[in-house]
Amino acid sequence: QVQLVESGGGSVQAGGSLRLSCAHSGYVGARLCMGWFRQAPGKEREGVAAIYKGDDRTVYADTVKARFTIARDNSRNTVYLQMNSLKPEDTAMYYCAAALTYCGSWSLKPREYSYWGQGTQVTVSS
Repeated sequence: QVQLVESGGGSVQAGGSLRLSCAHSGYVGARLCMGWFRQAPGKEREGVAAIYKGDDRTVYADTVKARFTIARDNSRNTVYLQMNSLKPEDTAMYYCAAALTYCGSWSLKPREYSYWGQGTQVTVSS
């Protein structure tokens, strides 16, 4: 069982930055893909980025490439999402998720993940 706790959401003006954190516990293996997802009101949940615990493999959605960076600190069991140049369309509830597998091109699909955090709200005003 993997437990996930997100933090770092908030309100920011367009062009600003936020860093989200996801602390995970309950699993000590290396085969762990950690993903960030978001869901805006009335829209489906979409994958933002994913990172593999065992190496530096990352996956990004085209909508956030060059603006968002996912990173991990295995010593702290924490995954981060640095979000720069935020836009109003980035407004959503952001969720951290875990899958006990390798990351790959499939890692932005919500159905690939078994464990989810409670979410943290990000609001970007114009």
